[in-house]
Amino acid sequence: MRYLYLIACLCAALGGQAQSIRGRVMEKTGDTESPLAGANVYWDGTTKGVVTDANGEFKIRWNEVGRLVASFIGYQSDTLEVASSAGFVQFVLISGEQLDEVNVAARKQGTVMSTQGPVIEQIITGIELTKAACCNLGESFETNASVDVSYADAVTGAKQIQLLGLTGKYVQMLTENMPNFKGLASLYGLSYVPGPWMSSISVSKGTSTVINGYESMAGQISVDYKKPTDPELFYANFYASTDGMYEGNTNFSLKLSDKWSTMFFLHGDWMEKAHDGNKDGFLDMPEKTQYNVMNRWTFRNEMFFLQFGGKWIDEERRGGQGGHHFHGEESPLGLYEIGIDTRRYEAFMKLGYLMPQYEHTTMALIANYSDHSQDSYYGLKVYNARQRSLFLNYIYQSIFGMNPDQQFSAGVSFNYDKYDEDFQDRVFVDGEGEVTGMVDFVREERVPGVFFQYTGGFFDNRFTLMLGLRYDYHNLYGSLWTPRAHLVYRPFEASSLKVSVGRGSRAANVLAENSNLLASSASIYVNGKLLAEHPEEISSLEMEDAWNVGVNWNQKFDLFGRVLNLNLDYYYTRFTEQIIADNETDYRKVNFHNLDGKSYSHCYQAEVKYELIPHLEATLAYRYNDVKNTVNGKLRHTPLSNRYKGLVSLTYFTNLKKWQFDFTTQFNGYGRVPDQGGIEDEFRVPSRFDAFQIMNAQVTKYFRLWNVYVGCENIGDFTQKNPIVAAADPWGAHFDSSKVWGPLVGRVFYLGLRLSVSRD
Repeated sequence: MRYLYLIACLCAALGGQAQSIRGRVMEKTGDTESPLAGANVYWDGTTKGVVTDANGEFKIRWNEVGRLVASFIGYQSDTLEVASSAGFVQFVLISGEQLDEVNVAARKQGTVMSTQGPVIEQIITGIELTKAACCNLGESFETNASVDVSYADAVTGAKQIQLLGLTGKYVQMLTENMPNFKGLASLYGLSYVPGPWMSSISVSKGTSTVINGYESMAGQISVDYKKPTDPELFYANFYASTDGMYEGNTNFSLKLSDKWSTMFFLHGDWMEKAHDGNKDGFLDMPEKTQYNVMNRWTFRNEMFFLQFGGKWIDEERRGGQGGHHFHGEESPLGLYEIGIDTRRYEAFMKLGYLMPQYEHTTMALIANYSDHSQDSYYGLKVYNARQRSLFLNYIYQSIFGMNPDQQFSAGVSFNYDKYDEDFQDRVFVDGEGEVTGMVDFVREERVPGVFFQYTGGFFDNRFTLMLGLRYDYHNLYGSLWTPRAHLVYRPFEASSLKVSVGRGSRAANVLAENSNLLASSASIYVNGKLLAEHPEEISSLEMEDAWNVGVNWNQKFDLFGRVLNLNLDYYYTRFTEQIIADNETDYRKVNFHNLDGKSYSHCYQAEVKYELIPHLEATLAYRYNDVKNTVNGKLRHTPLSNRYKGLVSLTYFTNLKKWQFDFTTQFNGYGRVPDQGGIEDEFRVPSRFDAFQIMNAQVTKYFRLWNVYVGCENIGDFTQKNPIVAAADPWGAHFDSSKVWGPLVGRVFYLGLRLSVSRD
């Protein structure tokens, strides 16, 4: 820590004493003002400029010119005379529909690549989220080339993220920079965030900052909810689809005074239609009911910012075989059914203090608590669990000397998780078919930590360096050191090169994170020993650990008077320790054990954004994954992972944005299916799956305060054939619902209505 501090002081001295100007760019549509992401801010007559972030904010180094310009396509540019002593400036750009003699509509960017900050980050804005139905967080990445979302199994409806070719447990999930949705919520947490509640999603690939913890290995995904201070006063969304899904949600805010405001969020969704498209006797999707309520409060004055609130979730899932839609011969053990009942409570708080006696100095205290209970059964297997989590983070941020380009953040954190799990394995069945042998697991994790992070700009801010180091002490695994570094180089205004390197660690929760594997006949083993007989083996598993290196190049070209945005990146992740879930060596077992050999991921991606003709925007992307790990002494490609992915996303909007048309095609590459060691040939599935395409489309008609949208998902009606092994005999030794690589539901049409009323 001492050497890192000396390096930071030296960098601060080299950085000089240049003043920076901070500000925000707002757009004005009618009587409403809202932040404008992706706007250009530059000094008049120069090429020195920056781009606003997802909140419309920017920071630019002072220039003697003194005339600062803000511009965006479809908006009237604005110029301000700015003094070097100005602390904060604000632009308000008038949208195209209000310009004289202009017949184009204002158009904000749906996805913004951050080129200024050192972290490799992509912001998915609210505009992008309306290109599809986006019922929840798990359905918000249909037009995103970096993040994949797939089904975890064929019966529970659980979805999981893939980033850099790695599963979601290696992605740190955050809500407004607070760690969330891990452990019990890792499989179903994507459905706990309704799409209409979100204002933006931040996707950081590779290592991120050290401020939020040590767990980010493949990246971070942070959700920002709508805020009480936003211009939106009332919002409602209603959705219905041909597969029997119904959803309604709303949010409304109250401004109680100049300092106090609050916002209420309400959500409900219902899947009550029994659907068995492939006629295998199992529901393609479980019948589901979810109720979701959140309330948040905000207080703000010249020095303090306080935000706090709570959230409550109640969800029930029922799947498996069902009476009126089951056509086979019922077993003496009855129908194979699955039930998952979830209750989740959350409380959160952020307290910020701007120290008036010290310029550019702030303190913040962040707290997040969750209590998650899940009662579930998978045929004869029973898994009941409760997880209580507490995250505390104190952050002190300031500058070196009087130079705002030389910043540092330091702080302390504390993370607490308590797991109480009860597990019954179907291997213990008495003569009357009753399951015996309940096993209890109780585990407490206490992790205090400290961190320091330096961020400095050099050579007219063409270089920005971020160095971070944190130390944590885990009560079960001991000391954890997490170094991370980020560098951005901007040789030209339209170019940026970013490099990142760092380490991530995480404690695995094998039952909570892999409960989808319980929907099979295989028994759970740890280190080759039956878990129900040797529960102590769980504590022998080591902590997972990996290093990640990433490179990103962003280039903007002026092509036929419009901007072409090219983004290239490469990431390499190498595991030094990993928990392997081996369900290939023996089809009757799922054996968890520590890595014995190599495990790594290479991920290459190219993405292009361009307005082909006026009002027609296109995103083209291609990604190649080379992900391998060692199972049973063999280094092989990770199963159920696509070797490549292509994306074509088109958006066309008419003048004044009365109509919008969105079309997306995902090209999913081939991959490997897990082996079934020792299984009879009649139950063996193919060793690989072929490439397939998924097409989605949506049409939106806009009115003054509301819009109607109608769309179709999976236009080609493609589904994975026979995703369940031995579906006709779920009580037999060969039943397995975990080998899912494709869609489970065919073509679906939907209709929705959005209503939005601004504060003005």
